Amino acid sequence: MLLTVLLLVAVAFGFAVSIGAHYTGACMGMPYAAGAIRAGPALWLMAPVAFLGAALASGGVETTVGHGILETGTVALGLALAIVTAALVLTSAYNFLTLPTSTIQILVFSTIGAGLSANLAVNVRTVETLLALWPAAPCATFALGYLFVRASDRMRPLGPRSAQLSRAAVIGLVGVGAAASFAMGANDVANASGAFVMTGLFGLVLAGTVGGLGLALGVLTWGRPILRRVAFDLVRLDPRMAISSQLAQSTVVLVSVAFGFFTSMNQALVGSMLGAGVARGQSTVLWKPVRAILIGWALGPLSGLALGYALATVALRVTNG
Repeated sequence: MLLTVLLLVAVAFGFAVSIGAHYTGACMGMPYAAGAIRAGPALWLMAPVAFLGAALASGGVETTVGHGILETGTVALGLALAIVTAALVLTSAYNFLTLPTSTIQILVFSTIGAGLSANLAVNVRTVETLLALWPAAPCATFALGYLFVRASDRMRPLGPRSAQLSRAAVIGLVGVGAAASFAMGANDVANASGAFVMTGLFGLVLAGTVGGLGLALGVLTWGRPILRRVAFDLVRLDPRMAISSQLAQSTVVLVSVAFGFFTSMNQALVGSMLGAGVARGQSTVLWKPVRAILIGWALGPLSGLALGYALATVALRVTNG
């Protein structure tokens, strides 16, 4: 019993570390790509802000992960360990490949796979809501990214390009990066710390706080490669496009979190970046890496379902002796 608890805490915290690294590009990629902030300061800004989002604003999403996916009061420790282990293994693998997938989709489908293995009922209403939200979010950020760029261009037409960012542009870029970091903490920490809630080990605040510490550690120790991948490989940005993209992403994610649901930070960002790119002409979008990321999004849920089922089956056999 005690060993299982310790393993669950260790694996969930490790998963939070992986998540923090995984989403550095989705949060600080825009200001970094535009030259408003260097990689080191970007990561040191993101880490505490993400922690605050996790500790202060993740309660609704923690409840959804802990009690809204499987229709059971509490989940057995071994089953929760199987869920988090599956999600950690897959997210770490995609991190190694520097492929921005959806950690949320991996976690949800790992939970469903484990639930099916344990003959637990799945909350169909929650899953249907998430399945509707996930494609809607990048569509919404695409529209907002497009509209924000078009509106800003109308209010202030583009002048001659300068190698130097204005002070206002730097503040705007860093500000939207910080907002995205807060949104990520609130939106994504439950992928790891929701296991504490579903087993009844921790309450919502403590779960968010412990998970938030893991997010911050991941940002600082393993975040740089993903930061560079998202920042430079998808869309050629100017500061106005970057601010519009990050603002659109943060708006959609925080609205989702306010209703207790979580969506993919990466999908939201890619949608807003594409919208901003289309507002300036299709040639700004680099479609080859976009297609690679779409493949990763397809693989994430399927691999989560399979590995969650397999590890839960092993856990149940070990428990039942």
